[in-house]
Amino acid sequence: MPYKWDFSLVIDYAHFWVKGLGVTIAYSVGTILGGLIIGVICGLLLLYRRSWYGRLRDKLASDGITASEVSWFTPELTSEERQVLKEIKTSNPLLADAYSETLASRLTATRIIARSRTELLRVERRINRARAIVGADTTNLVDELTSDREQLQGLQSEASVRLAEAKARLQVIEAAASRSLGQTETDLMLRRLSASQEHLPLSLEMAKLEQQAAKEIDVKSD
Repeated sequence: MPYKWDFSLVIDYAHFWVKGLGVTIAYSVGTILGGLIIGVICGLLLLYRRSWYGRLRDKLASDGITASEVSWFTPELTSEERQVLKEIKTSNPLLADAYSETLASRLTATRIIARSRTELLRVERRINRARAIVGADTTNLVDELTSDREQLQGLQSEASVRLAEAKARLQVIEAAASRSLGQTETDLMLRRLSASQEHLPLSLEMAKLEQQAAKEIDVKSD
């Protein structure tokens, strides 16, 4: 006997199905719109925070970066510098202070070089525009701009020297911290080795006792 499908129940409650479908669609649209609005707000807040953070760093660096301010410039450190600073803070606080001071010098020199490079490009454009002026005497202006360019070049050269010195000092501190950490670990391993040699492991002691007990049993049995 063939089976007859009965959809009368579905048809009788069709208005409930339509209502449920409408609620589902409304909920989906509301969720998407709500998520979009929240995402836009969070994105704007992150952009504002990044902009505010950048302005704060520029303000702190305006008079030179100090060791206590290095934590504000963590994004400008390399991954290796961040890792080394973290390790040195744990192993040797004194070297960590020296490392932070040297990082401050490195950051300051890097910022001076970047800023002087930007200013040099501006001065070069001004010199080119001044020389392109026709019908006016721009000799004094070009001379002043040339003097500015020479000062900026001298500043950039000095900052490059300071940067190289800071990088070399960082390497010296890293090597000193590595030697200190390596010596500490080596001493600890040697102490453990000496202790293990002075006192036999418990398993060997138990094995000796078992062997002695077996020999005594054999002697008694004989």
